[in-house]
Amino acid sequence: MAILWAGAGAMAGEAAGPLLVPSGQEVRYLDTVHSAPGPEGLAIRFRFIAPAIARETGTIGAEAAQADMEWLCTNFALPRLPAGGPAPSQIIVSLSDRPVAFGEPAPDATQFFEAYTVADGICVWEAF
Repeated sequence: MAILWAGAGAMAGEAAGPLLVPSGQEVRYLDTVHSAPGPEGLAIRFRFIAPAIARETGTIGAEAAQADMEWLCTNFALPRLPAGGPAPSQIIVSLSDRPVAFGEPAPDATQFFEAYTVADGICVWEAF
């Protein structure tokens, strides 16, 4: 699958255009959270907006979203990990059908989360 975004070499701190993931849905990069530890220690969270996962109007279910998150980990998150400093113990990728403030409850939002470790340059799924 091709990655489509505004400007080649877009970094995690820059606004990215739509990303076409394996399910065919378009997702948009929302932000990266470095400041909140994960369940296994240092974690970097990559958050994306995916309107197609919405409970009532969406066309993408949890299984397809899981494959999309693995693809986003490998193709979006890995190239954007900091080159210096301590390596994160986890990459957490999340999809939400709408923007949600990090750490705040949003019961009306549909959200999926997956955690990965990095081994041999690839994302390895970790059960929450």
